[in-house]
Amino acid sequence: MGYHDVIGQEAEKMLEYVETGTTHSAADTMEVPATAYTDPAYFAREKAEIFMKLPLLAALTAEMPNPGDYKAMELLGKPVLITRKSDGTVAAMLNVCTHRGMILKPEGHGNAKRFSCPYHAWTYSNDGKLIGVAEPQKFGPICKEERNLTALPVAEAGGIIWICLTPGLEFDIAAHLGGMLDDLNAYGLGDWHYCGSRRIYGPNWKIAYDGYLEGYHFAAAHPTTIHPRTFSNIMHFTAFGPHMRVGYPQVRIKEALGAIPRADWGEHENEGYDFVRTIFPNISIFFAPEITQVAQLIPGDTPGSNITNLMFIRREPPKDEADAAAIEGMMDWLRDVVNDEDYGVGLQVQKGLESGAIKSVIFGRNERGNQYFHNYVDYLQRADPDESPPEL
Repeated sequence: MGYHDVIGQEAEKMLEYVETGTTHSAADTMEVPATAYTDPAYFAREKAEIFMKLPLLAALTAEMPNPGDYKAMELLGKPVLITRKSDGTVAAMLNVCTHRGMILKPEGHGNAKRFSCPYHAWTYSNDGKLIGVAEPQKFGPICKEERNLTALPVAEAGGIIWICLTPGLEFDIAAHLGGMLDDLNAYGLGDWHYCGSRRIYGPNWKIAYDGYLEGYHFAAAHPTTIHPRTFSNIMHFTAFGPHMRVGYPQVRIKEALGAIPRADWGEHENEGYDFVRTIFPNISIFFAPEITQVAQLIPGDTPGSNITNLMFIRREPPKDEADAAAIEGMMDWLRDVVNDEDYGVGLQVQKGLESGAIKSVIFGRNERGNQYFHNYVDYLQRADPDESPPEL
């Protein structure tokens, strides 16, 4: 069965839920301790066992498509430098000069064949090799090979550049993504245009992530933005390991699919139904007709905070100035929806949980994706080699 055949089946299932007034449900409700969102020790284990070990999105291919392109960023407190080498492959390293620990490049994008430290002008090629020491006769002997930038494991797949924050901890990105890689490859994201980004700040990373995994809140939290387009509390879940494709039927699903031959339903995403794709542990992708939003949730310094980078891409670059202005407006609108509505609620949830008013949060049978996500977080932070992973 091909990719679009599978998507067509999921669209058919969403239509069935709408017609029967049901949704994709778990066997029972599930409780999660409130401390899962507030406890510093639990938070530290999450970072150590999940974020420091799993592949993380560092950049979109569209952000740095050309040889010499680079991106400097901070990820969980680690200064990271991603580069595209002359042969088109990518490199990743800690953005730290090996002389005295100076940050080499400020956050942002650029194009450079080499990087010169702003403190003492030690120079590195864009693959991280130390190629020049300022005034070497006065400095004294040094083995340059021992002073290359600290490399990070890196791979490029599905139009995304992935890294591991632990040097030497190599990973198999195809095995990690599983069927989600087929999903990404179906879109050919590596050839898309990078529009820009927005940054917002919110509550615990799991409170933020919870919002991408259910539409139960659409009517109450998004009465004028999402709910006019999409049914509240009707979802379909497909899991690929810890990753999920979450389907949301539009209010016009009957009309839209009724105008399309059944065999073609899987080729018409956004016409009657939408998906949010979550890539564990911290990525959410929404392919909208106008623009695609990639949300990257980065745990903050404390359990009660996260930094979210909203990155935007679309198939084609702007056609003209008016189109470019419309893109900027759409990015601002999507940022405001997430910041004002989702994170506005999330920050209040964080305050409520930190108050000690409740001992646990409860996820309903309808919140099946949230249950699966929290089971996976618990499973990975326990790091028990004899334990089998959760199933949806």
